[in-house]
Amino acid sequence: MNIQLSHPGTNLLGKIQITGSKSESNRALILKALYPSISLDNLSNSDDTLVLQKALKTSGGLVDIHHAGTAMRFLTAYFASKEGLEVVLTGSSRMQDRPIELLVNALKDLGADISYLEKEGFPPLKITGKKLLKSSVNVQANISSQYISALMLIGASLPNGLIINLEGQVTSAPYINMTLKLLHYFDIEAKFEGQLITIQPKSKLESRTFEIESDWSSASYYFSIAALGKQGQLNLKNYKKESLQGDSKIIPIYHEFGIETSFADNEILLLKNTFQKPNNLHLDLRNMPDLAQTIAVTCLGLGIGCELKGLHTLKIKETDRLVALKNELEKFGATVEITGNSLSLAPCSTLRENIEVETYNDHRMAMAFAPLALKVPLRIKDAEVVSKSYPEFWEDLESIGFSIEKVSS
Repeated sequence: MNIQLSHPGTNLLGKIQITGSKSESNRALILKALYPSISLDNLSNSDDTLVLQKALKTSGGLVDIHHAGTAMRFLTAYFASKEGLEVVLTGSSRMQDRPIELLVNALKDLGADISYLEKEGFPPLKITGKKLLKSSVNVQANISSQYISALMLIGASLPNGLIINLEGQVTSAPYINMTLKLLHYFDIEAKFEGQLITIQPKSKLESRTFEIESDWSSASYYFSIAALGKQGQLNLKNYKKESLQGDSKIIPIYHEFGIETSFADNEILLLKNTFQKPNNLHLDLRNMPDLAQTIAVTCLGLGIGCELKGLHTLKIKETDRLVALKNELEKFGATVEITGNSLSLAPCSTLRENIEVETYNDHRMAMAFAPLALKVPLRIKDAEVVSKSYPEFWEDLESIGFSIEKVSS
């Protein structure tokens, strides 16, 4: 489905209920599979979470997680620790190009039985679950925090617990801390100090319900909408001031764009104030790389230059997001330079209209560019890709005044 997207430019008003955090949901689902006494409220209804829920019910055989990268990493560790369970874990063609060797090597060091069925270092994987008796492993920490979280989630279920020695600079530490805080919520003894994560074994958990907060990555698009709009107010429901999610750090960033954020009764209110527009914004996003697309598009729409660093993990996402961002920003008239770790956008005073944005099978490309319709009409290609994390996105945009029309390619 391709759509034409525009906005009449009137005041932005509305209340939005965003689905539960995909990151929290997927971590909590692995823990629930290991400890059935856990109950969960406000689960994400994203494709990734639905795929993970289905996979966790398997009794063996082929498990296809399609584009769900988090599910691939978490399930690799989970299945490896399930004694006697035999699965073939696979995904889309893009998933089969996303590396998983570092996680597989770590699990093998713990005694796991995993083999590659096609290309060395990549899915599909044949996994025969075993009791993992070893309790210490080394992991390169600067590639993907999901590898580390995958190990942390199974750590307490292992007979001897788990010690993870992190090698190199830690990437996306807030996601590791999210996993750690979730373990703490369920009274699992775990520490993350320096380059060492220690998790004590725990065979059973007391019954407890965890309410999943709405997704801050999805909220980021409304921060962008508020920044690009003229005036108004947006309420986003089910958000906590003390959040587990690293992307909640978006608040001070968007303060630079004149957005005031206030909390009341588990809601956030976004208001736009007058602000002194900076010529260039310099940010290190190593701890929140999923915000890079949103911030770059906001800067483009406001005519602000930016230099975004700490983006090396974007190359192994649903697409190479650095290349994809450069391609699509330049269609609107932007001047963009990228390296393996950064993106530099020059201030752009005029935007081209009716550009068709390619989404590259990446939900965040579609949602990050959508707010730009407040400045110029545009098209989004394969718009249904948003179902990966936020299925109601287009309906929610219509509720705050966006005009959306299905068009042929």
